[in-house]
Amino acid sequence: MHLQIPFHGSPFTLDPAGVAGFFGGDETLSAMGTVHLYRGRRWLGWYNSPGSYTVAKRYGQLANSRFWDGLFPGPNSEPAETFGLDGKAGPRYVASLSGTDMATGHLAYLTIQMSKELEGMAVQGKASTETLPASVTVIRVGDVMDMDEVGMMSTHHALLATIPITISIMTCLSCAIFDDWYAFSLILLGIISSGITCFVIGTARLHLRGPKTVTPGVPPGDGLLLTPRDVVVLIGLEKDVNVITKGHFLLSMHGKPEYRSVGLCSLLLLAQFLLQLLLIPQATLFGQMMFLASCAASWVYNSFLSSLESEKIQGDLLCKALQVEDHAIQKYCLHNRRSQAVFACSILSDGNETNEDFDAERMLSLFVPNKTRVWNLWRKKVAAQLKSACPDKIFHVTAEEKEGLCEEQSTLLETFLDDADRAIKAYYEHARYLCSIRNSPIRWEPKDV
Repeated sequence: MHLQIPFHGSPFTLDPAGVAGFFGGDETLSAMGTVHLYRGRRWLGWYNSPGSYTVAKRYGQLANSRFWDGLFPGPNSEPAETFGLDGKAGPRYVASLSGTDMATGHLAYLTIQMSKELEGMAVQGKASTETLPASVTVIRVGDVMDMDEVGMMSTHHALLATIPITISIMTCLSCAIFDDWYAFSLILLGIISSGITCFVIGTARLHLRGPKTVTPGVPPGDGLLLTPRDVVVLIGLEKDVNVITKGHFLLSMHGKPEYRSVGLCSLLLLAQFLLQLLLIPQATLFGQMMFLASCAASWVYNSFLSSLESEKIQGDLLCKALQVEDHAIQKYCLHNRRSQAVFACSILSDGNETNEDFDAERMLSLFVPNKTRVWNLWRKKVAAQLKSACPDKIFHVTAEEKEGLCEEQSTLLETFLDDADRAIKAYYEHARYLCSIRNSPIRWEPKDV
């Protein structure tokens, strides 16, 4: 029995649905970038996803040969950068003992982003002045024994792909039942091209890479990751701190350096886009509606994956791969930049007061580089106390040191020193916890999560 096609004879059409390959591309790219982050995600791409043209243009640039460069012009980035797993510029890193001063990369960027998500502990009473709130995050870097394959998140979110998969299959079968073979073939082509692309890309494995050796005899890698507002204090051996400051994610894919399989997938997606332009107008109104329904369900799922914040997931995977426990990281909130400077430098100076390599005044100038007479004298007085092994820190300015300062400058200096005194006292109130971070034998070893 031949079934009557719904909406048969209707003058209304959905011919513009053929340009679905242009829409939803950003969401699809973001969703495809999670294929290396969730376990089982590569097996769950069998749905008619929109944005095939955008995806083909972006991932086609990964294929590296004259043919592929002509078909998909653009820079040939590394796989990790193509999928958003590398390429972010990190903050400035300054070591307190070794003198290292360098720009960092993606892992340090993730560390800063992770520190912003933490809930801070207020450690200071009412300050003399409160400007922009500042924070100090302390991370005890453990003994990194191995850096191989990074684990993946659970299948919880990935399993939601069964919804667009089911809708795509049902709409495809509905078109077959009513003999709309144009819409049937286009939905089926979308399912196949998306599924194959997701599988091929998902075969890549995510690894953590960093310097494995350091020069014998180097001092600890204690130092600062500096941003205009947030600061992360890294405590640990040089070889372990290097994982954050010099390490990166590596995505190992088959077929290097040409990545022909990725190029073929991009070519398939491009063919899907062209066939949609040509054949969607040939489908019935019912078939066009089924095609749009499958694309809409896939777009909603892709948008959901996009909302999960890939960088936060990467930060979580980094912590899990390196076994960063809750007690190994803590965030403290302070009232202003100078209090932040004193608190952070107090952490770095603890146990290094008599170490000639620890230049307290230089470290303070990283936070407050002002060259006025008041600030110069403030740094000198605070640095002298940070270098003092005496537990009682006294910020006293002699009449000789005040000579030449007007009344306003003297008042300003006293205010600044009062903030420094509050910050150091706040540090000592939490010194027992911070010392336990510094001395605890934490070992970081990658594991499957």
